[in-house]
Amino acid sequence: MRINVATASLVMVAMPSMGFLPTVRHQGARAQRRNLRMAAKCDVMVVGCGLPSRGMGWFHSLQMLNGECPSAELNHIVEPWFLGGGKEVTGMASNWRVPYNNTNARPPTFAQGPAGEEFAAFKEEWEPKGCAFHASLETVPPPTGPRMALIAGRTADNPKLLRDVIEAGCTKVMLEKPGATTVADLVDMSAYAKEKGVDVYMGYNKNIASYITKAREVEAKTEGAKTKLVTLNAYERDELEECFTRNSEGLLKNMAIHELALAATFYGMRASNVETVEVNKENSECLTLGGFTDFVKVEFTMTTTEGTSVTIFADRCGGAEAMAIVSDSTGKEVFTSTLPDEALKAEVEKKMDDFPDVMPYFWQQESDYRSLKERCAVMAVSNERGAPEGVATIEIAIAALELAEYLTPIMQKELM
Repeated sequence: MRINVATASLVMVAMPSMGFLPTVRHQGARAQRRNLRMAAKCDVMVVGCGLPSRGMGWFHSLQMLNGECPSAELNHIVEPWFLGGGKEVTGMASNWRVPYNNTNARPPTFAQGPAGEEFAAFKEEWEPKGCAFHASLETVPPPTGPRMALIAGRTADNPKLLRDVIEAGCTKVMLEKPGATTVADLVDMSAYAKEKGVDVYMGYNKNIASYITKAREVEAKTEGAKTKLVTLNAYERDELEECFTRNSEGLLKNMAIHELALAATFYGMRASNVETVEVNKENSECLTLGGFTDFVKVEFTMTTTEGTSVTIFADRCGGAEAMAIVSDSTGKEVFTSTLPDEALKAEVEKKMDDFPDVMPYFWQQESDYRSLKERCAVMAVSNERGAPEGVATIEIAIAALELAEYLTPIMQKELM
């Protein structure tokens, strides 16, 4: 199945044919490097593609295969389950991933749908066009230039996968959030990558989302501005027990981890410098369901020792959008930006009608996913160290996860 997920035409840079760059001899070194970056593409490998129409790795792959990220060329997809023990599976739970290095593991529950057949069809469409598919990293040939690995498998597998792709020669890594299940694992991963000279970027796409950029521009112009970050999901009350069980790491490590990453990136929030945490009890709820204690919704304001404040509100049963609300020094709301906005809502609704099997939030955030990969691919091709503008690094992921682990018991104690 070929789905063109582009929402806007790409502005393509004209490139000289046959790789020849005219007038390079007469340009300075900086201009030469810029032209080479424009002409080059980053060799990309996706690890953990997942189920077509459902997996985050699949959607990342499709955008690159469709040419929507001009600087990224997807040459290899590593999918241990559907190219291993899951070849013959006729249906599987959409939230289950094969444990790394155990390709014969079976999913605990099954759902209707020809899962194995769908992945086989995806492979059959794209492999003849130049993208190689692998059941293991062991069969991926070594890179001949800069290669970026995009890891989108099970969170618990990421510490080993990160080491494996770096040992396989990848010079940059994109890691889906939250990166690891514990702060200790993320710290170890960061130290290893740093030792090997590899930058690790995170899939925190809200960091570069337009609704956040617009809010921060207004915030910068508003005296005494305070910002509230809102994230809403559309669970029904009778679905909460299943939600608590499936997302047992907790709301702050899952649903609201994007907002904690924003707080760490743009407001300097760290578990070590948060002086006060004020919980709005009237707009919060914490329950124990299925043996798991978690928030149904929670609103809280963090203030650092330097006096910087930010408010976060997350509600599992509040809808299907995100917002950034800016207030002035008197507390009056002066600006609100949303994801999706009205124009994007119409576009998302059309794509949901056209492609009903595809996860709706893919369409909602597709332009941000595209931009994130493009920025990282451009940096990879440049062979320069550091992070692209606005892109969260593994250090931000560590800060966000530390905040989640610090805040959860404090707020649960207040609400239980």
